Amino acid sequence: MDLWAPTSRLDRVEEQRDPAWVREVWAGGVVLDVDLDGNLACDAAGTGLAWRDPREPYDEQRHLLLGLVDGVPHFAQLSEEPGATASLRALGAHLDDTGNDLAATALALVNWHLVAPYCGVCGGPTIVRHGGDVRYCPHCERDRFPRTDPAVIVAILDPAGRLLLGHHAGWDERRVSILAGFVSAGESLEQAVRREVREEASIELGVVRYVGSQPWPFPRSLMLGFVAEALTDDVHVDGDEIEWANFYTVDEVAEQVADGRLVLPLKLSIASRLIGAWRDGRLTVQGAPGEM
Repeated sequence: MDLWAPTSRLDRVEEQRDPAWVREVWAGGVVLDVDLDGNLACDAAGTGLAWRDPREPYDEQRHLLLGLVDGVPHFAQLSEEPGATASLRALGAHLDDTGNDLAATALALVNWHLVAPYCGVCGGPTIVRHGGDVRYCPHCERDRFPRTDPAVIVAILDPAGRLLLGHHAGWDERRVSILAGFVSAGESLEQAVRREVREEASIELGVVRYVGSQPWPFPRSLMLGFVAEALTDDVHVDGDEIEWANFYTVDEVAEQVADGRLVLPLKLSIASRLIGAWRDGRLTVQGAPGEM
């Protein structure tokens, strides 16, 4: 199942980013301001993105082309005075697939340019090219591309079909989610799933199955979702990242969400979609790869 923005109309025009063309289409496009905290310009209700007409001359180093939507060029830029803003976490539930696709792309690009002004090889300054999705090092004469950090997130089911939910240190005391973690250098995704679950909950896994992915630009991650079979229901959390965790039935989750004892992840997240698929009976370990 395609979890992320399946009906998005965003065309990233990867093969159509000639500098002269990007400059030409700037005047007929729209711009989304992003502030230094990673918040997006929004409407007065805080439920939609606030796109504006370009007010300034095109600047190749500041104005980042996200792509075309129904033929209209959409840009993003870092702004110190963007007006009303909201986080993607707050906005995401109100946006359609195209809006979420644009917002995630804007955040990912702005975040990358903020932390990558210099070449990682020679340390010299780099310049923006290709409409914003490349930084070029004049000294090394090489292009640098946006970095994406892979992270795994896994719905763990015990032999009875119960789902493991854990509470992360620093969260509101009622908030829970499924387990997640970054992929280490030289590690496969499946290895990362097994290691993270072993470290955080002391559970050994049987079958591990890939389900789907989602960009998570906080600041620049790609969340890769899995479902996995727990060989035991004996949970021992690390006490560091995960303070407590338990297996729950569908009915137990429904009851404890209803009375406020549990708070589930935001609907925007792949965690929410995996949990929702489990609650609906659509998430199993035995399904074909890529299917829920």
